[in-house]
Amino acid sequence: MKPVDTLIHARWIIPVEPEAITYPQHSLAIRGGRIVDLLPTAQAKLGYRASDEIDLPYHALAPGFVNCHTHAAMTLLRGVADDLPLMDWLQQHIWPLERQWVGEEFVRDGVDLAIAEMLRSGTTCFNDMYFFPNVTAERAALHGIRASVGLIVVDFPTVWAQHSEAYLEKGMAVYAQLQGQPLLSAAFAPHAPYTVSDQPLAKASKLASAAGLPVHIHVHETAFEVEQAVKSTGKRPLQRLRELGLVNPSLMAVHMTQLDAEDIALMAAAGAHIVHCPESNLKLASGFCPVAHCLAAGINVALGTDGAASNNDLDMLGEMRTAALLAKAVARDASAVSAATALRMATLNGAKALGLDNEIGSLQIGKAADVIAIDLGGLESQPLYDPVSQIVYAANRQQVTDVWVAGRRLLQNRQLARFNLDGLNERIGIWQQRLSESERGRS
Repeated sequence: MKPVDTLIHARWIIPVEPEAITYPQHSLAIRGGRIVDLLPTAQAKLGYRASDEIDLPYHALAPGFVNCHTHAAMTLLRGVADDLPLMDWLQQHIWPLERQWVGEEFVRDGVDLAIAEMLRSGTTCFNDMYFFPNVTAERAALHGIRASVGLIVVDFPTVWAQHSEAYLEKGMAVYAQLQGQPLLSAAFAPHAPYTVSDQPLAKASKLASAAGLPVHIHVHETAFEVEQAVKSTGKRPLQRLRELGLVNPSLMAVHMTQLDAEDIALMAAAGAHIVHCPESNLKLASGFCPVAHCLAAGINVALGTDGAASNNDLDMLGEMRTAALLAKAVARDASAVSAATALRMATLNGAKALGLDNEIGSLQIGKAADVIAIDLGGLESQPLYDPVSQIVYAANRQQVTDVWVAGRRLLQNRQLARFNLDGLNERIGIWQQRLSESERGRS
């Protein structure tokens, strides 16, 4: 019998690739943090001996979710200013609170809360955009989750940097610090076309190209953004980005609710990626990304939750369901985004956008063992005809029982392995008091 570190026997394994395939009564063999075999359970029990052998008779194993757009530290702002238009929400509430409170302590505690929430809902990799990316990287490494750390760029001064050149310099310093950390990568993260001018956008594009990094940016989030851009520059934001050399296979354009046929053709021809955040877009009434048209054009569409301040959760199971249902309504076609497509958007498509699809995003021999177990044995999941449909349309994050990242079990029977939850709750309570008092002081 061959020795392995972990052998997981499950009722179903959903590899995502090949698409729309489910393996019943199968097992995963893991050694050195990687998948070394995927085979029928009867064969696995005869062929392997494991240091840790796990039986999950009512569970489906799937790739861990890739949350392709987060502002992780903003979990501390969850619910602080709900039910407001985007610019009112940003300018009158979120930005003033950030100016007053954001620092290393804020980011540390907010990111800890975000990672705990994401692990408990099956996310094994997140792509972030926020201040103090060095702190985000440190917390991700501490907790063992995979992360793409956003090297943020804006024109105006903040507590992180004073001008665009300083943002770029500090970002490159953070990138250098990430070298040699196998679970951490980076992406340049200019905030948006309306907050970053031409010169730093062009420089970020050149630096990203030289380093082989993605560029992660909000684009065409609202009709107001596009209208103001056309009014002030005569160009739609995506056209401006194309002229600056940013519309290419490294681009991760987030939101994209305002697309015409020319925009879709441009993105498809360039091999650029869209990160769809349906729940945040709905809550802020930003608009609808025409996902079915984008997929039909061959664009890789991934999923993100956005920050908890505008969602208000980091739940990729919920995001999948919303993405599938919304796409059907927008396209007026019940077959527009299938359950299998929604699952792929939440896993392999996100990995592809981050340039990590050779490493994660599907359960294949040789890939990293980023795996989640979803309990489908409960009454609410019966009767069960198709586990993929059941996961997308009926399951919730409380059914995620176990999570492995690079073969390390970070969630076991709903219990987080690396967190002091009492201490975390205490820190979050302090922030709630501080932020509540600040909001009351402005009202």
